[in-house]
Amino acid sequence: MSDAQPYVSHEAACILNTTDVRAEIEITLFFEDRPPVGPYFTSVDAHRTRHLRFNDLTEPEPVPRDTSYSSIIRSNVPVIVQHTRLDSRDPHIALLTTLAFPAS
Repeated sequence: MSDAQPYVSHEAACILNTTDVRAEIEITLFFEDRPPVGPYFTSVDAHRTRHLRFNDLTEPEPVPRDTSYSSIIRSNVPVIVQHTRLDSRDPHIALLTTLAFPAS
């Protein structure tokens, strides 16, 4: 018998801060059928990365599961965001990722 935990579907933002200043991050979620939720706050130290699962966001309210949403991620300094979605509903598991760069 295996002790492996089952994969849980999730979305994550891997935020890379290559600047010399701490990045103050604000995330707002948008839905098809209800008002936006947020902001959610986090930070990323200078020359560091933060891997943030949306499932772990709880304030101002938990991110709903099984609900489609989009996000806007704002920062006081330029950051690079890799957004990843793991869909474990299918036994073959689907992983999708995309990158966002700051506007110049």
